[in-house]
Amino acid sequence: MVCGGFTCSKNALCSLNVVYILVGLLLIGVAAWGKEFGIVSSIHIIGGVIAVGFFLLLIAIVGLIGAIHHHQVMLFFYMIILFLVFLVQFGVSCSCLAMNQDQQEKLLNSTWSLMSNNTKGELEVRLDCCGLLNNTLGQRQFTQDWFSCNAPCKDRRNCYTCGTMMLQHATEALKILGGVGLFFSFTEILGVWLAVRYRNQKDPRANPSAFL
Repeated sequence: MVCGGFTCSKNALCSLNVVYILVGLLLIGVAAWGKEFGIVSSIHIIGGVIAVGFFLLLIAIVGLIGAIHHHQVMLFFYMIILFLVFLVQFGVSCSCLAMNQDQQEKLLNSTWSLMSNNTKGELEVRLDCCGLLNNTLGQRQFTQDWFSCNAPCKDRRNCYTCGTMMLQHATEALKILGGVGLFFSFTEILGVWLAVRYRNQKDPRANPSAFL
């Protein structure tokens, strides 16, 4: 069977959807790691990445079933939804890579000011840090946070600011998410093309009178 045949297209599409399942799990896992660590809980991009990972996982399962059974309706919806996922994933990935440290600091500052004192205290104890950022703009807030901080590092007089720790790990998480998401977003175009080609091919073992 040549590579352009029915069996080759079926195997290629099945293999691609298995990869999509793994990528979806990877995106969800990395985003959840960043969120659980308290790094980027305020960055809505992380929520977008989790949503993209979930929908990619879901559509990959649909595509895998459709490819195995050569189901015309499932393959049609697979093509449409996969193309929409590509558009969203491409935009979110570019946003992850384009977000610089100044933008991350602004997001952290805006969210930190909305947190209650109890939430701030729990975060400081969990991350073993005090205050958000010790800079000119946040000096007043940092002074207040320092006096109310109960983190163990305060007794050792060796505390990092929570903002510094968050930004360090946020940058790592955003680079991973952006790079992986951007790379695999282009493979989704390949998936759409394969689905279109496979859907229009005739199964040599199928009943010629069957519609689906």
